[in-house]
Amino acid sequence: MLLRALTPLTLSLAVWSWAPAGTSAQDAQPVPAAETTPAVDPAEAPVRQPFPEWLADVRTDALARGISAATLDAALLGLEPNPVVVQRDRGQAEFTFTLDGYIQRRLTRAMIRDTARAYRRHRTLLRRVGSRYDVPSTIIASIWALESNLGRFSGVRPTIATLATLAWDGRRPFFRSELLDALTIVDRGDIDLAALKGSWAGAMGQPQFMPSSYLKYAQDYDGDGRKDIWRSHGDVFASIAAYLREHGWNERQTWGREVGLPSDMTAINAAAPLREEGCRAFRGMSVALPLARWTALGVRRANGRPLPKAAMDASLVRGETRNFLVYPNYEALLGYNCAHAYALSVGLLSDRLQR
Repeated sequence: MLLRALTPLTLSLAVWSWAPAGTSAQDAQPVPAAETTPAVDPAEAPVRQPFPEWLADVRTDALARGISAATLDAALLGLEPNPVVVQRDRGQAEFTFTLDGYIQRRLTRAMIRDTARAYRRHRTLLRRVGSRYDVPSTIIASIWALESNLGRFSGVRPTIATLATLAWDGRRPFFRSELLDALTIVDRGDIDLAALKGSWAGAMGQPQFMPSSYLKYAQDYDGDGRKDIWRSHGDVFASIAAYLREHGWNERQTWGREVGLPSDMTAINAAAPLREEGCRAFRGMSVALPLARWTALGVRRANGRPLPKAAMDASLVRGETRNFLVYPNYEALLGYNCAHAYALSVGLLSDRLQR
């Protein structure tokens, strides 16, 4: 095994900046809600068919999938690729921040204040949902806050046109299947075509689900016959909770904690090298060790007190000045959006809501 030292994380993300309260977050996010895939190198992108021919092929595939001709007529006739969406996908600037910088940039006083107010306003519903799905209400609220700015920005771009544009452009092959899933959502009657809107990357509603995630995890909590992640708070909160539960959230554990490290990291680097598989965030955290082993290696809580004596494994995530031991539940957060800046912000915001 190649032993890589646990150095502090410096993150490069493609305009994944969360928008501050009061501004639109939709055009600042690439592909959120757990469905990120690497872009194809422009030099390797396939030669595109003329759009009408390509769309005819999509229609054939959709009919074979059982989507009605009436739905396809309404959704596809007259459809044209959106050059703004192509520009956004190809023109994502790269910004480099430390992990600490991302957290500070996101968890502003205004963000924490607004989330706390919204949590108090919806606390009864959030707690009921959390109890049903065995996911903390504060975690649900924190994801809601980070994904859609507390429901303020659930999407403004027509999802079918957006996904058709991205799929035809060919840089990210998975968008074709997402387009077919979006057509399925309309065909099932979950939402009217005119109301099916999302981000420029096709992420939909207040949880910012891609269509495939919607089909797997969206919930009809309020019992009205629709899984409305655009307007129904019950459906929004339950869908977030269902996603986390299906990705392994354990109600008996927390997500992790901030810790202090010894000045000499030699023993830790030898005992807990970085992981070698998974998405970028997984490869930016150490292999898991029992908490007792971390204690023996000199790791303490951030306030200097000893670590818990629970029989749990934890992995180390390092920033420039802040460091964290994270538990298996943290991996469920990475399943939602595989970025340490995101998952740590969710966990830390949830902790603030519990005070």
